[in-house]
Amino acid sequence: MKRILLAVTGGIAAYKAIDLTSKLTQANYDVRVMLTDHAQEFVTPLAFQAIGRNPVYTSTFIEQNPKEIQHVALGDWADAIVIAPATANTIAKLAHGIADDMVTSTLLATETPKFVAPAMNVHMYENNRTQYNMSVLRSDGYQFLEPGEGFLACGYVAKGRMEEPLQIVERLNMFFNNNNSLEIDSSFKGKHALVTAGPTVEELDPVRYLSNRSSGKIGYALAESLSKRGANVTLVSGPTHLTAPENVTLKSVQSAEEMFEAVKSIYDTQDIVFKAAAVSDYTPAEPLEHKLKKQDGTLSVSFKRTTDILKYLGDNKSHQFLVGFAAETQNIEAYAQKKLQHKNADVIIANNVGDRTIGFSSDDNDYTMYFKDGESLSLGKEKKVVLAEHILESLETRWQ
Repeated sequence: MKRILLAVTGGIAAYKAIDLTSKLTQANYDVRVMLTDHAQEFVTPLAFQAIGRNPVYTSTFIEQNPKEIQHVALGDWADAIVIAPATANTIAKLAHGIADDMVTSTLLATETPKFVAPAMNVHMYENNRTQYNMSVLRSDGYQFLEPGEGFLACGYVAKGRMEEPLQIVERLNMFFNNNNSLEIDSSFKGKHALVTAGPTVEELDPVRYLSNRSSGKIGYALAESLSKRGANVTLVSGPTHLTAPENVTLKSVQSAEEMFEAVKSIYDTQDIVFKAAAVSDYTPAEPLEHKLKKQDGTLSVSFKRTTDILKYLGDNKSHQFLVGFAAETQNIEAYAQKKLQHKNADVIIANNVGDRTIGFSSDDNDYTMYFKDGESLSLGKEKKVVLAEHILESLETRWQ
């Protein structure tokens, strides 16, 4: 049984740490919890003790076992330490070696692998000082569990939500299943992988444009997962609010034509391609130089077809393995199979975007993979970050 030391610091997301304790316990981890004074303003030690069935530690000066120095022994006991939520204040203290409470003292006194799940206001997260402090910790070997986007306690809808407990458990599972390493022994290691993500934007005039609801989340999750597996990843992305994963080359584009040119320019050097972007099928035939003014009656706009990027890739592939996506609202399997053949893809990953509880703007999706050899694989409803892992796991022995 692996041992997790959970450090909870003083943010509103501390309530999620209770759920995380439960999820870790259910996953057969032995969990002990440390709480800062500020964390105890939001949650109580009793909640964690009841769920984890272990002592909860709140003070450097309360030594429960006189035969050991508690904050040193706890660090030695753990196989991994998770700071969740990690506030900007705690991240700053750790980056500067300040040890003025149970959590920071323990972290300064151990060489145990450490995982940080930041949670804070988006402006605090994006502040140059916070970003610098996180870069210092990364250079010291801390692993960061990137916060998600959503409704924050401050009222903003933006990045800053603590990573979901299930995803933290998945990350720890991956770490321990790979012999305490985040570098995975993978068939993708050393290969060149291209991922497209997000929507495209087709300008009608300087004010208006045609686009779609794609968030880019599955493409970014695939890029991150491929990078963890040692691939050399290029992410060609339309406009999103997401942060590019570490060690991934980001090429930002706007229109379908820009995405096509970016993909075409490096296609010959790629080994595997995930065409996850939701590319506009049409673009205004004659974009206006000036704003289109209101007028009486109806308005007609002429559109022309954009380049079918997946079709181009399928028609021009030599050694590449090509994975496409099909976002459908009906006859999902039939359309996916047709796309698989017509686009000369090796795999089509399909989902029902008519279900508003999953898909474009959601963190969840429900994919089925259709393979060129006639097989299919249902991945079920999961978080997109989890689905990205499942997609790559299913391709590890297939794609070459």
